[in-house]
Formats: sequence, structure tokens, C-alpha cells
Amino acid sequence: MHFTTDSLLTIGFYGSAIALVLIGLYAALTKKNLIKIIIGLSIVDSGINLLLVSLGYLKGGTAPIFSQAALDSGQKMVDPVPQALVLTAIVIGFGVTAVALSLVIRLYRHHKTLLIDDIKELKW
Repeated sequence: MHFTTDSLLTIGFYGSAIALVLIGLYAALTKKNLIKIIIGLSIVDSGINLLLVSLGYLKGGTAPIFSQAALDSGQKMVDPVPQALVLTAIVIGFGVTAVALSLVIRLYRHHKTLLIDDIKELKW
């Protein structure tokens, strides 16, 4: 089987995205520390963003800026929708992570622990 450089690059991006999602899921599902769980969810978010950007890649594509010169050249333009979605997802992910970390700080101040098992056993 013969792979070109572009197909290897595409497989590398898809593989990296899937690996990030799996590593993040492992951390989020198996760890007991709340900080590690939040880091795992952030890694999942990064993997999904990488996957979306990889899906929007177009070989030989140019920036989606419409001008008469760009239209006359006949070059393909990259779809800007995945890029806009990822940019929005990055901002939302940052906000969700900040809120989650602030909740963890409040939990730590109240319970003096970050372990889920210890927090489950306590009563409010």
C-alpha cells in the first residue's frame, strides 16, 4: 500500500485527535482527583477541536477571502465554517474550564479535599 505525504499527514492528524480524545476520556473516567478530571475534559476538548480543523482541511486551498483576483484564479477555497466553530469552541471551553476550576476551589475550601470518594461520603 502506497501512502503519499498528504495522506500520511491526514492520518497523523486524525490519529492525534483520536489519541487526545481517548487520553482525555481515560483521565476523566479513571482519576479520583477533581483537577485531573478537569484536565482530562480539557484534553478531550482539544482533541475534538483538532479533529474539526482536520476535517476542514483542503489540499491546495486558499484562505476564504473573496476578491476578484481570487475568483479569477480558480483556486479552491477552504471552508471557513469548521474554523469558526473551533474558534468558538475554544472560547467556550476556556469559560467552562474556568467555571469548573472555581467550583473545585469552592469544594476544596468547604471539604478540604479534592478526591471524589471523600466528597461523596461527606454530607452537606
